[in-house]
Amino acid sequence: MKLVTAIIKPFKLEEVRQSLDLIGITGMTITEVKGFGRQKGHTELYRGAEYVIDFLPKIKVEIAVSIEQLEDVIEAITKSASTGKIGDGKIFVSTLDQVIRIRTGETDQDAI
Repeated sequence: MKLVTAIIKPFKLEEVRQSLDLIGITGMTITEVKGFGRQKGHTELYRGAEYVIDFLPKIKVEIAVSIEQLEDVIEAITKSASTGKIGDGKIFVSTLDQVIRIRTGETDQDAI
């Protein structure tokens, strides 16, 4: 089992969700986060004063998947989240040692 964590632009969330739904992924966790990488933030004017916005709003999508689903999930996120511009985000893949569904006690693949 793998945990796929994707950091994407906020306006791409619905497109990513629909792409994942098409390949049978129905469960995910979404978190509003802030960060920066190569994009480095930007400056804004507010009441005549210039402010540097270091951390940009992003969405963190976390999905637990089987190894068989992994490549399809990565492809769906990559295609649907891409704008071709800097700041599109990143995908991280981690190994899940154990998954437990609290309500039923099911474990591992059955719990996903």
